[in-house]
Amino acid sequence: MAFNQKDIISIRDFDKKDIEYILKIAVKMEPIARSKQSSDILFGKLLGMLFYEPSTRTRLSFEAAMKRLGGSTVGFAEAGTSSATKGENLTDTVRIVGDYSDAVVIRHNKEGTARFVADMVDVPVINAGDGAGQHPTQTLLDLFTMKRIFGKIDDLHISLLGDLKYGRTVHSLAYALAMFNVDVNFVSPRELKMPNEILHDLGKSGVEVYETDDIKEVLNKTDILYVTRIQKERFPDPQEYSRIKGAYTIDSKLLEGTDVIVMHPLPRVDEISHDVDNTKYGKYFEQAFYGVPVRMALLKLLIR
Repeated sequence: MAFNQKDIISIRDFDKKDIEYILKIAVKMEPIARSKQSSDILFGKLLGMLFYEPSTRTRLSFEAAMKRLGGSTVGFAEAGTSSATKGENLTDTVRIVGDYSDAVVIRHNKEGTARFVADMVDVPVINAGDGAGQHPTQTLLDLFTMKRIFGKIDDLHISLLGDLKYGRTVHSLAYALAMFNVDVNFVSPRELKMPNEILHDLGKSGVEVYETDDIKEVLNKTDILYVTRIQKERFPDPQEYSRIKGAYTIDSKLLEGTDVIVMHPLPRVDEISHDVDNTKYGKYFEQAFYGVPVRMALLKLLIR
């Protein structure tokens, strides 16, 4: 199968066949990610890394992915270490780094930045998160995790819990799940419900969604509980955040007697108790590792 995507901007740019192809390539990348094999298919290639927002897993897994394939990286981990502190605008920075690199990964706090950047440079652009917009590579590793654990994505029962209003990870994941035959529950405080435009789009795709603010309503009919933190940095009103923070805490007592697995894009704050970490339920560290083979697959497909 030919991979025809030049950039990775939004999961909505893909169809189900694209996603399944990426996940198939990621399986082949996993032994390399685990140091059981080696590869130099991207030897001599350079990945530009522009992180205007903080990141641990996304940034480091992209670096690991590029280096596992024999390539190198340049860039910055925060805008404060770049010429943005001198007043340099985004356009100038991106054009320069685009000329230096064979592909560019960008994270920015403004929605739509990655697509804007992709129109300015000739090399592939990968969206590593744009404000409350999209996070397509996180979604791909989420889907890969589901498939590695269950052997499938179709026919799963998936509940997304937490900040569904501002959470770019759940926005991307919701659109991706609409391509599969799954049951979806949205669990959130009333103030953090999934945006209406996303609900509308899912409805047009034929996806039936059940919404509630009570996790206990759906827990016994859930295969995957996808938890997100309440994102303080996205709230325009600090008082609103203070009212809602700590709305949910998932602990081993709550999960006892279920067959649920718990996923989380991380970082977590207090929404998952540490007593879940070493149980059969907690899969978020395994999920984080899968970011490496998935991003290796994307780099292999994009950089020529």
